[in-house]
Amino acid sequence: MASLWFGLIASSALVIGAIIGVRFELPKRLLAILLSFAAGSLITALAFELFEDAYEQGGIIRAAVGLLAGAIVFTALSALLDRWAQPGRTSQSKPADEVQGSPKLDTDAAASDKAATSASTRGAAGMALLAAVTLDGVPENVALGISLGEGAGGLALLAAIFVSNLPEALVGASSMRSQGRKAGSIMLLWSVCAVLLVAAVVLGAGPLSSVEPETISLPLAFAAGAVIASLADTLMPEAYEHGGPAVALSTAAGFVLSFTLSLA
Repeated sequence: MASLWFGLIASSALVIGAIIGVRFELPKRLLAILLSFAAGSLITALAFELFEDAYEQGGIIRAAVGLLAGAIVFTALSALLDRWAQPGRTSQSKPADEVQGSPKLDTDAAASDKAATSASTRGAAGMALLAAVTLDGVPENVALGISLGEGAGGLALLAAIFVSNLPEALVGASSMRSQGRKAGSIMLLWSVCAVLLVAAVVLGAGPLSSVEPETISLPLAFAAGAVIASLADTLMPEAYEHGGPAVALSTAAGFVLSFTLSLA
């Protein structure tokens, strides 16, 4: 039951973010602050909840291999999602100094001060972001379930997952809305994603919590690799592009909050 409640709390951010994204348009700078706060929280989670546990249970070699595998898989699939979100986005079609951010995380579609962009592109960005959230969300939530199964608490990881899911779902739902998708269809897609992530938490706290520590270290390290790749590939570049230097303070605030929770 504890794992179910943790899973519901972590995944509820997807539904809340989708509701906000469908109904409201927020200033771009506010979206950037939310993303950078999420990045700061995830830094604490991957260092103290994911990779550290992977190292303690499987050793540095197993943890390092798992982390690199997670980073490689996320980076490769993220590149494919970028192409899907904006097929015409190439270095030949746009000067190098104008190619900024990741098209799958289309904050313009969610912002009240958005730039002119084709509806089809924004809609593709929303679907690609939904896939990206699922990609790094499954190992994160499995890791959350494993930490609960071991009695390790997992509050920092829970907070990090929640605050990262919220802006990603908000932006993704807004992208879908800009394409003309119906609100009910958008909410159904993000709700299905939320249910999948809840199941991942329960799986981690149940069957996976009883396996050998060396085996558990691999999904933990893989999740850490996926998280650190998502930070470098999407969250932090996108936050800085639209929020400027002010996002440094928001990132620090997210780190402090998440670290404080990890001490509980």
